[in-house]
Amino acid sequence: MTKAELVGIISKKTGIERMVVLATVEALMDEVKNQLAQGEAVHLRGFGSFVVKHRAQKTGRLLAQNTTIIIPAHDIPAFKPADVFVDQVKNRSTKSGDGL
Repeated sequence: MTKAELVGIISKKTGIERMVVLATVEALMDEVKNQLAQGEAVHLRGFGSFVVKHRAQKTGRLLAQNTTIIIPAHDIPAFKPADVFVDQVKNRSTKSGDGL
């Protein structure tokens, strides 16, 4: 699903104009990004949490040059789904025939 498809579905379900829904979705994404950039987590009850994870320094290899490199410590954004969300995905029906 793309952002445009999501906006269309929300607009149809709520009766709110697409442009208003688009502005709201954009504002949500911007604020999540801003909070994560400041090191703050964003918790959405029943959905999950957007968090910042710290990765320690580690050693890597450049296979083409057969050399060792140091990958510095860094932070990355991550999403941790809520337990009810995980259960919903685990227990989804496999009517689509994807075999998962």
